[in-house]
Amino acid sequence: MKRAVILVNLGTPATTDVKDIRRFLRQFLSDKRVVELPRLIWYPILYGIILPFRARRLQEPYSELWQDGESPLRSYSHSIVKQLQGHYSEALDIHLAMTYGEPSISDVLARCEDEGVGKILVLPMYPQYSATTTAAVFDQIAGHYLAQRRIPQWQLLSDYYRQPLYIQGLANTVRKHWQEHGKAERLLVSFHGIPKRCVDLGDPYFDQCQSTAQLLADELGLDESEWQISFQSRLGKAEWLQPYTDKVLEQLGNEGLKTLDVICPAFATECLETLDEIAIEGQEQFAEAGGGSLRYVPCLNDNEDQLALLRHLIDTNI
Repeated sequence: MKRAVILVNLGTPATTDVKDIRRFLRQFLSDKRVVELPRLIWYPILYGIILPFRARRLQEPYSELWQDGESPLRSYSHSIVKQLQGHYSEALDIHLAMTYGEPSISDVLARCEDEGVGKILVLPMYPQYSATTTAAVFDQIAGHYLAQRRIPQWQLLSDYYRQPLYIQGLANTVRKHWQEHGKAERLLVSFHGIPKRCVDLGDPYFDQCQSTAQLLADELGLDESEWQISFQSRLGKAEWLQPYTDKVLEQLGNEGLKTLDVICPAFATECLETLDEIAIEGQEQFAEAGGGSLRYVPCLNDNEDQLALLRHLIDTNI
């Protein structure tokens, strides 16, 4: 039986043109898993405020991050797939899909069908499960197969938030950062936020983030005074998971903290939320509040720890 693995990342605009950024935001923010507000309330906000203005505001930061016509998220994702395909050779087909943007999940599933694949492992690159991310991948898989007569054997990996190789990879990245820059006074573990209502309704994301952060701190041998957790990237006026990263940065700056390391374990690869929101805007917020140097700790990206983790997840599940 021919087998395939589909790695799924969040997605990225095709280019830094405003129209492509707007197209990406429209698809992303129209997903009911991402924004659960009634459409009659949400669409006037989305089409009347966010799409006309936010897309244009994002053009500059996106442009600053693009290299050789590629976003870092797409570039690292392609590198991961290429290296994994080299490892498995003809024994396994490795594909990349994006929850939003191209290549779409449905297009990649159709390609697998055309190639006669009989067993598929879908591996979302979201370490912690949330209905806003992993369940959105499931929805697109289910939507694709609703129109198919013959459905292959397939499996969706829901999370890997406490997988030892994942925790070790994060810890190794922090240790390497410390070797190059020295150890900061505090390590901030910043996760992407979701509305608090999602957790109140049963989403396990908050608990899984807490578990990942604690396991990382334990692996690094940090006591409670040396690290803390926060949640970034909130949108709108509803309450999101707290403490908010920007508020924590302001608080630590007010305390006169001279050095702060920030790692973002919810992101498998670099993206706007890591390289702009934390490394650039976060440093500005921290400094303006009286803090010293904020040093961003990179994602696993396409390093060997990431590849070893993904190989283990693939081998274990397929």
